[in-house]
Amino acid sequence: MRLLKWLERHIEELICCSCLVVIAVAVFAQVVARYVFEIALHWTEEASSIAMVWAVYTGASLCVRERFHIRILVAVQSLPPRMGRFVIFIADGFWAFFCLFMIRVSWEYLGVLWKYTTRSPSLGIDQFYPQSILIIGYTLMLLRLIQTYAHWWSDGARGLPGMLEETGDAPLDDIEAHL
Repeated sequence: MRLLKWLERHIEELICCSCLVVIAVAVFAQVVARYVFEIALHWTEEASSIAMVWAVYTGASLCVRERFHIRILVAVQSLPPRMGRFVIFIADGFWAFFCLFMIRVSWEYLGVLWKYTTRSPSLGIDQFYPQSILIIGYTLMLLRLIQTYAHWWSDGARGLPGMLEETGDAPLDDIEAHL
């Protein structure tokens, strides 16, 4: 049970870090092979490209979970609270519909890849598997968005969804009080 809870909290970091390790190892191997042994490794570019795409999509899900994605929070927080919530709800609603749309399109795309198998040139793997990140990434983003609202609602629906409320107890306030 603890492992599942840990995975729920850290799956994106685990995938992103693993992908970054694959990228670093592939690039390092290519540099050593070219400059030390004067040969080219054909698999490194493909492996690092696949790892980069996986890192980007899981990183986007991580940003949804942590609410680090691009927003104009200064503008939203300068609005009256009800209006700020409304703007966030509308933006997140559009985002959720976009994720649903992309899940559907990705499902159809993966269906084509499943039906007409293609293999990658260097690694020789079925393209269905690396391309599955499309549906995985958008599903994770949608689930994290829903999770944000579930936590916000269970915490009393105060402030903006997914944003910490400013309490005035920040360490900066303590420092300023002593100046």
